[in-house]
Amino acid sequence: MEIGHQEALWPGCMAHSYKSIFKDRINRTEGGFMLGNVRKKFIGDKQFYKMVLAIAIPIMIQNGITNFVSLLDNIMVGQIGTEQMSGVAIVNQLIFVYNLCIFGGVSGAGIFTAQYFGQKDDEGIRHTFRFKLWVSAILTALVIVIFIIGGESLIQIYLNGSSDGGDLAAALRYGRQYMLVMLCGLPAFMMVQTYASTLRECGETMVPMKAGVTAVLVNLVFNYLLIYGKFGFPELGVVGAAIATVLSRYVEMAIVLIWTHKHKEINTYIVGLYKTMKIPGYLIKKFIIKGSPLLFNETLWAAAQATLMQCYSVRGLSVVAAFNIANTIANLFNVVFIALGDSVAIVVGQRLGAGKMDEARDLDNKMIAFSVMCCTGVAIVMFLIAPLFPQLYNTDSTTRHLAEYLIMTQAVFMPQNAFLHATYFTLRSGGKTVVTFFFDSVFVWIVSVPIAFVLSRFTGLFVVVIFACVNIADWIKCVIGFVLVKKGVWLQNIVSQKE
Repeated sequence: MEIGHQEALWPGCMAHSYKSIFKDRINRTEGGFMLGNVRKKFIGDKQFYKMVLAIAIPIMIQNGITNFVSLLDNIMVGQIGTEQMSGVAIVNQLIFVYNLCIFGGVSGAGIFTAQYFGQKDDEGIRHTFRFKLWVSAILTALVIVIFIIGGESLIQIYLNGSSDGGDLAAALRYGRQYMLVMLCGLPAFMMVQTYASTLRECGETMVPMKAGVTAVLVNLVFNYLLIYGKFGFPELGVVGAAIATVLSRYVEMAIVLIWTHKHKEINTYIVGLYKTMKIPGYLIKKFIIKGSPLLFNETLWAAAQATLMQCYSVRGLSVVAAFNIANTIANLFNVVFIALGDSVAIVVGQRLGAGKMDEARDLDNKMIAFSVMCCTGVAIVMFLIAPLFPQLYNTDSTTRHLAEYLIMTQAVFMPQNAFLHATYFTLRSGGKTVVTFFFDSVFVWIVSVPIAFVLSRFTGLFVVVIFACVNIADWIKCVIGFVLVKKGVWLQNIVSQKE
């Protein structure tokens, strides 16, 4: 009976067993297929990474050396005292707004430069260059006037908290001295950005990198000589730091300009560049329509960052000093996702200009994934060294510990920032400047700034928690960016569009 019962059940058991095996194989096959699709979509071949790194590494080196010397500069000033460091940090925050104004001014026309280069249109590149020069010159003149007239008032809005009046007055005095000298370097910065951005958009990244490396070495040497008064030079403190920076700007400008004009066979668009500064009206209109949202975006975004810092600064002068320390080391690590984001703009922009839409989408997916993966590794290193870096500064233990926590927080959010940066440049490469305006600066003004303002003034939350809350709010922007990139709203050739 038992044998018969087993025989009766056996066919069913075998059938069930075969079904299980079959389903398992299907699941494995589907899993492998899905994994293969993911790899194909987000992971490139050796040639892809070679191409991306050929563009990104020179930018990383240039920005990395610049930020490394800025770090040394910051440490040198930090060795003088907290008030000097805070005064310099406040002025650098204000000049950062100007820097991004110029960046936004040249970037609008730069979208067209990359696509004109993809079409081998030298006359188009000449027009974008002239437009960059006009916009940069007007912005620079305007900013110099504003800083001369209202610079002291701008510095004062950051001087809050429990520090005694003498400390605040000293920080104001040092900041004012530093600012007046730094204004002399703005024209050189304007010219460097106009030339270097055009060179990069046309695929030449090595020359701006070499010029930047030379400039930062000049800055480093003269920082040491002029801040501390070494080898017979006067001991000028923060004024010496400013003079060193200005000298380095003009050295960088000389290198970039001389190389560009001496190599006309490579930079064919430079021939006849200054025969006229006129730009066809229809192109001015086109550049303004596409570029003005970028200019406003960069300006408003930088102003928002300055406003966020002002919100944090109500907790005291030590907070300003701690953020200065944390941002200095963060900037050194951030060069990875910044360079990869710049690479997205160049590579994708050139493919769009050549009408290769499918290739542009494929490369963009891989470049965003590559940026996030790289920055995850970089963030781990940054998190681990967080307790060590603040010890290099001649400041109190409260400021050091606060800087340590801020560095750790910035490291945690670095992969998120890498995704946002690459997404931003994806949208911008296709000329979606109005979209990037809302995606970037409008978001920070209607979400990030109100959060920081309310939490810093109406709660007793630790300033690091407030900073983390502001970054957590960017999760909303991550979702928006993901949807926009996936929909492909940026896939367009803007230089071939009819007027």
